[in-house]
Amino acid sequence: MKIWAHTLVCNEERYLWFVVMSVINYIDKILLWDTGSSDNSVKIIKELKKRYPDKIDFREIGPVNADTYTKARQAMLDETKSDWFMILDGDEVWYDDSIFKVRNIIEKSGAYIESIVTKYYNVIGDIYHYQEEKAGRYSIDGKEGHITIRFMKRSIPGLYTSKPHGQHGYYDENNILVQDRDIKRRKFVEAPFMHFTHMIRSNSLAEDAKVPKRDFKFKFELGKDFPRDHFYPEVFFLKKPEFIESPWERMSSYYYVRSLYQTPLKYIKRRMIKSPVGY
Repeated sequence: MKIWAHTLVCNEERYLWFVVMSVINYIDKILLWDTGSSDNSVKIIKELKKRYPDKIDFREIGPVNADTYTKARQAMLDETKSDWFMILDGDEVWYDDSIFKVRNIIEKSGAYIESIVTKYYNVIGDIYHYQEEKAGRYSIDGKEGHITIRFMKRSIPGLYTSKPHGQHGYYDENNILVQDRDIKRRKFVEAPFMHFTHMIRSNSLAEDAKVPKRDFKFKFELGKDFPRDHFYPEVFFLKKPEFIESPWERMSSYYYVRSLYQTPLKYIKRRMIKSPVGY
């Protein structure tokens, strides 16, 4: 079965190379559309396009806001001719084993299921730390935490996307969210990826702030240490162009000190107040 990826980006230079390269050998096509980046994102996309001209559909569609973002997502959906599609944001890096496992399940069971749920590590502070599971607010089929649906079947009846950026989702012809459709056609897979949403994703916080709703995503928090035997996504160890920044930088002393007093407050808040999903 064919799988296309939807990658809608703006100012994602820090991780975009690793994001695309982590899945390029497992995805049949990537709709890689830029929405007005002012950093090196377009330079990175052009380098990727040069290397994979038949797999990458690169377009510069111009700036979007919270509402037109959803229209761009719908345009991607309308263009998709594959059996399945993947939501691949510019801050999501996959392990080889994880993307291989999902691809294999789609090949074997894609005719009987219509969506796949996976977990993710929410990186916080630096690449060596991740957020506690309690911080994950998404709930699917009675499970809660850092979980999400990133793979869906294109043939779900009347499939469309709606609501502004931050609350948008995918719905069927009866206006039912994909995650609320028949549980028997949804599969949980132990195939995590690394999510860098709370990190600086461009070359500075100032560039990040130019992206709708991103200015409050960066967080000061001390996360859990990845185990000493934790193996990072293979793409971080592959040869890369010289202009791509290393992901191995550790948090600054300023970040550590500020997080030191903010983290306990965040932990208490999570256990006392049920925060809404979305932003």
